Amino acid sequence: MLKYQINPVTPFQQNCSLVICDKTKKAALIDPGGEPERLIAAVEKAEVTVEKVLLTHGHLDHVGATQQISRHYQVPVIGPHKADKFWLDGLPMQSQMFGFPLVEAFTPDQWLQQGDEVTVGELVFNVLHCPGHTPGHVVFYHQPAAIAFVGDVIFAGSIGRTDFPQGNHETLIHSITQVLFPLGDEVEFIPGHGPNSTFGQEKRTNPFVSGQFG
Repeated sequence: MLKYQINPVTPFQQNCSLVICDKTKKAALIDPGGEPERLIAAVEKAEVTVEKVLLTHGHLDHVGATQQISRHYQVPVIGPHKADKFWLDGLPMQSQMFGFPLVEAFTPDQWLQQGDEVTVGELVFNVLHCPGHTPGHVVFYHQPAAIAFVGDVIFAGSIGRTDFPQGNHETLIHSITQVLFPLGDEVEFIPGHGPNSTFGQEKRTNPFVSGQFG
């Protein structure tokens, strides 16, 4: 059974998700954007064992604490898609640009691509490549629970920005309407910022994409 906790971190209030396999008490942190001490405290309180870090994309507010968490738990970093390598290589510049403490460049232990699967305990997540916000953005979808961790692809009532380097609005809309929405209206998603929603709700009401449906 899948359980998760959302821990907003950094001034950008980025949702770092602690994903837990309730049967095995194994866990992963998705997008540890900062405040590693707070995330470690949340893990200790949940009494689980972190076995990996999962990244949806390479922006600083989603990866800022990755190396501290990976070293603390001695676990691998999985994702995103290799098309985001330039973002991870540019982390020192991102840090300076946004006034964050220096975050060194790093390379994940495994890049991901469309069709891959990642496990957390006995949970299996499908990897969906959803470019547009960044070229290497991925989504982690757990079909049995109908839950998707979508990073900055889509939000409740909004969508990801596409004005960053190698962002593309048309590509993002395609990712949302042709990759995510076909998963089903009932699928709940946890975005990188803000409250959860469902694909059905966004299909009906999100002003950026709702006009494409009857």
